[in-house]
Amino acid sequence: MSERKVLNKYYPPDFDPAKIPKLKLPKDRQYVVRLMAPFNMRCKTCGEYIYKGKKFNARKETVQNESYLGLPIFRFYIKCTRCLAEITFKTDPENTDYTMEHGATRNFQAEKLLEEEEKRMQKEREEEELNNPMKVLENRTKDSKLEMEVLENLQELKELNQRQANVDFEAMLKQYKELEEEQRRREQEEDEQEMKAMLEQAQNRRLLEDSDSDEEPTKARPNPTAQSKPTDILQEDPQPQSKRPRMESWERSVGKLSTKAQLAGLVARRKEKEKEKADPALENRMETRGTTASTGSLPAAAAATSSLGLLGAYSDSEDSASD
Repeated sequence: MSERKVLNKYYPPDFDPAKIPKLKLPKDRQYVVRLMAPFNMRCKTCGEYIYKGKKFNARKETVQNESYLGLPIFRFYIKCTRCLAEITFKTDPENTDYTMEHGATRNFQAEKLLEEEEKRMQKEREEEELNNPMKVLENRTKDSKLEMEVLENLQELKELNQRQANVDFEAMLKQYKELEEEQRRREQEEDEQEMKAMLEQAQNRRLLEDSDSDEEPTKARPNPTAQSKPTDILQEDPQPQSKRPRMESWERSVGKLSTKAQLAGLVARRKEKEKEKADPALENRMETRGTTASTGSLPAAAAATSSLGLLGAYSDSEDSASD
């Protein structure tokens, strides 16, 4: 089997390309091509606008008996996108453009119309100069005047450029920078003065507050330097250690007797201790009754009885030590 895609085909030794029959195609044969509209146009049938660059499936043919310097001219057939009317235009190699034939009108060709008008005026002038020599002289004088005006305008422009060239732009920029720096310096000074005034006002207000606080009785303030740890704040007592009364262990468990009448019955002299030894139970009952009658509360009575027991034990120990 031979390859499907080959570059060199086999030609037999008796191959003669002249013997190959040629297809006889007509010269005005049309081809279907894909093209874009070369310019803006408007359909004459329905008035639809066709903008430049719109794509069409067109038919192309070679124009017969027309050429420019041996270059063939082609004609294209397209259809309007709205009414399907046929529009034709052909190439213009002389002006490197396209020309509209029929079916639509070309839009936005002001530049082309201006060029055509200039060419027409130039042709008319040449025709007038051929038949009228005075017209030639008149046209020359007009041209000379126009040329003088152009030269004068050019000279004015040159003088204006020279005057502008004498201006020292570096000096202007330097002066502008100096003014800007001076303005910035002035703004900084104003800001500093304003800051000083604000600081003075704050200091005066602080001095007034300090003087008012000196007239009032000074209050004890906690010393922040005494706290070495952050957790010491939680362990700090509301009253200082020196002002708090010492609390005994029995006071913590039983309670505290605040009145002197309650403590009077608890104190016993040493001479009376011998009398108490005779009947300690009776004395204890009497004292407990007196304490309960004076206090009138159960916690205080319990505290009194417990304190009496402790004092009795303490007196017994003292007697044993003296014996």
